[in-house]
Amino acid sequence: MRHPYAGVPNRQIWRNEPGIRDGALLDPVSDPPFRIGRDDRIVTAGSCFAQHVGREMQNAGFTHHVTEKAHALVPEEIARKHNYGLFAARYGNIYTARQLKQLLERAYGVFEPLARPWNVPGMKGVVDPFRPRMQPGGFLSETELEADRRYHFRCVRRALEEMDVFVFTLGLTEGWADIRDGAVFPLAPGVVGGFYDENEVRFVNFDENETYEDLKSALDFIRSVNPSVKIVLTVSPVPLNATYENRHVLVSTVWSKSVLRIAAERAVRNISGCVYFPSYEIVTSPHVRGRYFGEDCREVTMEGVRHVMDLFLAHYTEEGERRLAASREPVVDEASRYIRELQRKIHVFCDEAMIDNAMGNQAADPEGSQTDANQ
Repeated sequence: MRHPYAGVPNRQIWRNEPGIRDGALLDPVSDPPFRIGRDDRIVTAGSCFAQHVGREMQNAGFTHHVTEKAHALVPEEIARKHNYGLFAARYGNIYTARQLKQLLERAYGVFEPLARPWNVPGMKGVVDPFRPRMQPGGFLSETELEADRRYHFRCVRRALEEMDVFVFTLGLTEGWADIRDGAVFPLAPGVVGGFYDENEVRFVNFDENETYEDLKSALDFIRSVNPSVKIVLTVSPVPLNATYENRHVLVSTVWSKSVLRIAAERAVRNISGCVYFPSYEIVTSPHVRGRYFGEDCREVTMEGVRHVMDLFLAHYTEEGERRLAASREPVVDEASRYIRELQRKIHVFCDEAMIDNAMGNQAADPEGSQTDANQ
C-alpha cells in the first residue's frame, strides 16, 4: 500500500534508531547548514551546561574565543578562581533569554539598570547583582566594581563583534526582576548577596512567547553588530535546582524545558543561519537508560557530556566524518574508568547551586513545606 512514510530516512522511524540496542549509538543530530573550522572563533553563553561546550571545543583544538583575560602577571590558578576563561567574558551563567537580551543592551549602553551593587553579610565589599559570583570575595568598593564592569562590557562587545560562531544554551524560564525597570538577576536577592524585599523584586516565569521574543530580539541584536555569525542553539538537560512555583520541581522542570525547546525551534525557523543542536534530547533520551545523570538525578555525567560533544564535533566540524566514526566505537573499560575520573575532577560553575547553600539543611528535609522550601 502507498503511504507518505514509505521511503523516509531511518532517523524518522523510532524502531530504526541503533540507539535502541546500544545507547552509545544514539545519534539524533541532523546535518547542519555549516561547518566549524579550527580557526573559527567560538563564543559560548548560557546556563551551567554551556561551560562544557567551550571547554570541550578548546580541548579538541578549536578556538574558544576569550576576550576578557586576567592580567599577565596573575597566576593561572588565581585567574581560574576568578572565573576568567569560563566564557568569552566574565558574564557568568546566563539562564534566561531575557538575561541575554539585557546583557547585550547593557554592554552597548541601551539599557542602564537602576539596581545598585549588593552588600553581602560579613563581607566589607560589594558584588555585582548581574554576576554576583564572578568575583570571589566581591569588589572592594562600588568604584572598583564600576571600573571592572566598564572593562567587562568592552570585552563583551569585542567578543560579539569578532566571533564567527555563537553557541547559546537556554537553561531556565524562572527568574527575579527589579520591579522598577524589569532588570533580571541570575539569582534572587538574598541568596548570595543583597536583601530580598518583595516590594523591590518580583518572581517571573517567562512563557513560550516571551522567551521566543526575547531570544529573537537578542539574536537580531547580535546580527546587527555581526551579520555573518553562525548561531547554534541548545537547551540544557540539567533539571531545575529549585522552583518558586507552588508545585513539584520536576513538573516545573518539564514545563520550563518545553518552553525553551519551543522558543529555540521558532528561532531556528525564523532566523537564517541559526540551527538547533539536540543536547537536551541526547542526555534525557530513554535510549541511554538514565546513565547520563549523576546520583543526584540532576548533574550530567562526563559520559553524557562526551556523547553530546562527540556528536557536536562529528556533525558540526570540518573533520566530522572521521570523528563520527570514532564516536561510535564501543567504550572499553579503560575509557569508562577515565570518564569516571574526569567526572570527579571537572567542576561546573553553577549559580543555582547556591540556593541549596542559602537554605542550609532545609533542602534535604522531606518534611519541609512547599512554601518554606521555595523561600
